[in-house]
Amino acid sequence: MSALLAAGRTHSCGDLRAGDVDREVVLMGWAQTRRDHGGLIFIDLRDRYGITQVVADPSYSEAAHQLAGQVRSEWVLAIRGKVILRPEGMANPNLETGKIEVRITALEVLSEAKTPPFQIEENSDASEALRLQYRYLDLRRAPLQQNFFLRHRVSQTVRNYLSGEKFVEIETPVLTKSTPEGARDYLGAEPRAAGQLLRPSAEPPDVQADPDGLGLRSLLSDRPVLPRRRPAGRPAARVHPDRH
Repeated sequence: MSALLAAGRTHSCGDLRAGDVDREVVLMGWAQTRRDHGGLIFIDLRDRYGITQVVADPSYSEAAHQLAGQVRSEWVLAIRGKVILRPEGMANPNLETGKIEVRITALEVLSEAKTPPFQIEENSDASEALRLQYRYLDLRRAPLQQNFFLRHRVSQTVRNYLSGEKFVEIETPVLTKSTPEGARDYLGAEPRAAGQLLRPSAEPPDVQADPDGLGLRSLLSDRPVLPRRRPAGRPAARVHPDRH
């Protein structure tokens, strides 16, 4: 294990502010961009929480400066450094961490990466077809991650409310074996006819025996659950063994 990994991350890439100046920190994340200004190398280090600009200065660490010159987009880095204020007029008002930067004293490459087919940035100009082809890369972009975070917060709000109302969350796979396309995915040999296959029913036996779902709905709430009223003369619902 590398020394920086063993030391552990002290802050995320969205934590540091002007009040953290002179603090020694360890950051880890993806290299968003690298800019070589002829002596100083600037890297925008990104994680799910934000972006922090880190600077490789040969007067601080010649080894870190040489390694920073090899860094490419989407390499995973670990850095140790000292938080300093950006020079006057160089602050970035578009970043929450825009007033500071981290002067690197140690740099480690945790993982290299091939050049991505498009830039991983908030406003990508890549076509939708290309972004869908490399969906796992597109999901690293901030707008799509914000969609995940919003969905998480909405789900947590709904779950917390229902939990407060004494509901219990139970998913089907907890009660039965879930299959993507019904039970037809599971075929077993028919012992009475060699070479033929036996297909089980598309619905588990407990679901067939409880077509109204009363048992399940009774588990979800402490309120009494009554069966649906069936029109007179209408036969009870049955599940056909070959029907999804």
